[in-house]
Amino acid sequence: MNYQESLAKDLAIRCGKLQKTMQQMNIEACALSTPVNVFYMTGMVYNGYFYLPAEGSPIHFVKRPEGIEFDNTIYIRKPEQITEELQKRNIALPKTLLLETDVISFSECTRLLKTFNISEASNASLLMRKIRSVKTDFEVEQIRACARKHEAVYKLIPSVYREGMTDVELQIEIERLMRLHGSMGIFRSYGENMDIYMGSLLVGENAEAPSPYDYALGGAGTTPVLPLGASGQKIGKGQTIMVDMAGNYTPWMTDMTRVFSAGKTLDIAYRAHQVSIDIHNHIMDIAKPGVSCADIYNIAMETVAKNNLEPYFMGTKQQAKFIGHGLGLEINEPPVFTPRSKELLEKNIVFALEPKFVIPEVGAVGIENTYLVTETGIEKLTVLEEEIIEL
Repeated sequence: MNYQESLAKDLAIRCGKLQKTMQQMNIEACALSTPVNVFYMTGMVYNGYFYLPAEGSPIHFVKRPEGIEFDNTIYIRKPEQITEELQKRNIALPKTLLLETDVISFSECTRLLKTFNISEASNASLLMRKIRSVKTDFEVEQIRACARKHEAVYKLIPSVYREGMTDVELQIEIERLMRLHGSMGIFRSYGENMDIYMGSLLVGENAEAPSPYDYALGGAGTTPVLPLGASGQKIGKGQTIMVDMAGNYTPWMTDMTRVFSAGKTLDIAYRAHQVSIDIHNHIMDIAKPGVSCADIYNIAMETVAKNNLEPYFMGTKQQAKFIGHGLGLEINEPPVFTPRSKELLEKNIVFALEPKFVIPEVGAVGIENTYLVTETGIEKLTVLEEEIIEL
């Protein structure tokens, strides 16, 4: 079966998952317009509305581009034409509707409600994130392919390092490698305060700099308009270089962090880094379907406390309160591994685990890997040397 045949089969599975959920919720129709959800349901991005009744075939209400060849494609200029076209085809207008109310603008939401003559809509944003969090076999294979390219690029990082470089110069070289290996150059994220480059590279004391952005660690950045990540400082002897660059080589992403150092670094950095590896190994032993994400967070914290490393865990001046997150078409999908999470692992969830430490003046240490939840445990998808690599 070729890619297009596999994709067509998988799109039918995804459509069925959404319709089954809609039927359970007594929702009659769904209208999706954000690129990530339109892509998930169709395999491409168009400007318009993917309209799905709880029973029956989807309808593609497209503004642009020209030339869409899906079955049931209707070209429109404005959303008000959706109901006009449904009525022309003797399709009953829904009394209950799902809209991406967390993402589309208030004015867009109001306009769609008025178009359908409905007073309120149910939240498709949260529902779609939940549906997308459990991957199909097709999606898992895409993530595996992404992981292989992610690993290949990281193996080349020592070859582009030069003594005296700044963190930005090294990041640019890594970004070049990424693009040459098929990186799309951007990656999708969900929510506000999620602007970033193609990933994050943190060196030395810059790893301590707090940031307004919702990532595990911060960094001062090079400009006040984007205070995050590499700052332009020279890489000094004994400092660590944490590379957390996106695995965006297929639409379904991987996440991986590895640490390098400019020569030997301090013993505490090696010790904290090993604790991060130990946390990964411990969680690999106990994680499986039904295990609580909060329990995984608490297990990590117990290991951190046992090693007296709490002041350095997930930052110093500002400490993140999560150690992992789901992955997929967006870099930050459910579940999230926090102390108050109510989420449980399920088979075919893909997640990143990132217990990290920041050692003052030295830099950040710790690894991040992408894992697949299987029937009996978890499988590591990003397989690469995990020790600190001296440059």
